Amino acid sequence: MKNVNLTSLRNQFLIAMPRMQDPNFVDSVTYICEHNDQGAMGIVINKPTDLTLGDVLAQVGISVDKDTDHQMDSVCAGGPVQFERGFVLHDSERRWESTLQIAPGINLTTSRDILQAVANNQGPEQIFIALGYAGWGAGQLENELKENAWLTCDASSDILFKTPIHLRRKAAAASLGVDLQLLSSDAGHA
Repeated sequence: MKNVNLTSLRNQFLIAMPRMQDPNFVDSVTYICEHNDQGAMGIVINKPTDLTLGDVLAQVGISVDKDTDHQMDSVCAGGPVQFERGFVLHDSERRWESTLQIAPGINLTTSRDILQAVANNQGPEQIFIALGYAGWGAGQLENELKENAWLTCDASSDILFKTPIHLRRKAAAASLGVDLQLLSSDAGHA
C-alpha cells in the first residue's frame, strides 16, 4: 500500500485555464462534489443547454404546477459522463432519496423526488440543475493540476446559486484576485 498525501478538492471550484483543449471544459467552472484517492466527480456549472427545468420535468413525466418558481431555470451540461442523468445541487438541508451533503448548505441530489417537490413548489429555494457530470480516475485530476490545466478556489454558494451562469467563471477567478483576460495559455514551471 503506497502512502498518498491527497488534499481533497471537495467543495472547490476548478476554473479551466486558457490552454484547456477538451471542448467539454473550455472556459468552464466545475464544482467538485467528491474527490478522494479513487478519483473525482464534479458538475460543470456554467455551460447552459437549450433546455429549461420545465422541459426536463415534461420529459420525465412530472406535472408542473403552473406557478412553479424554477420552471424557466436553465439546465446546464454538467459534464460528458451520463448526460442522460440529472443532478440537482441545492441549498436545502432536507434529505431526499439520494442526497449527498457536500458542504454545509450545499447538497447534491440525483433522485426524482426532488424534481417532483420542485414542480410543486415544495423543493429547495436555491437549486442548480445539470445533465451529466465530470469524472476523473485515480490520479487523473492531480496530473491535470500539475499540468496547469486548472485553477482551484474555494466554492461559493453565492456563485453557485446567485451569480448568472455566464458570469460564474469570471466571479470564481475574481475570488482568487485573478483577471482571466490577463492569463496566458503558456504554462510555466519554476
